[in-house]
Amino acid sequence: MAVMITDLCINCDACIDECPATAIVSVDDAPLETEFTYVKPEKCIECVDSTVPKCVDVCPTEGAIVWDMPYTAEFNDYYLGRNEEGIYAIRVHKKQGIFSPEKKPKPFRESIPMDAREAHEPVEI
Repeated sequence: MAVMITDLCINCDACIDECPATAIVSVDDAPLETEFTYVKPEKCIECVDSTVPKCVDVCPTEGAIVWDMPYTAEFNDYYLGRNEEGIYAIRVHKKQGIFSPEKKPKPFRESIPMDAREAHEPVEI
């Protein structure tokens, strides 16, 4: 997935319309119970074709958007575990099953160090 939105989010939803992958949804449309805007990890592409993720460009709250692990096969257990913990709600297709990182990997910014991702450091412009 690459980015996630923290509890610093003020629910302005400015990021929703900016997301080219339609990976961001409002609290009301989130697939799990949350108190702030939600990023679907199985859809986030980190806007690898841009200088920074587009959601960060419009977010008025510093530190509300942070790095998470890449949505790749290497981190399959990480995401499936967080799915079971209720932190994420990864989409399940009727025929294809869960859209796990192993089945549906997403592009990510290789330039972001793993320690920054593990620490959920804020995405900066």
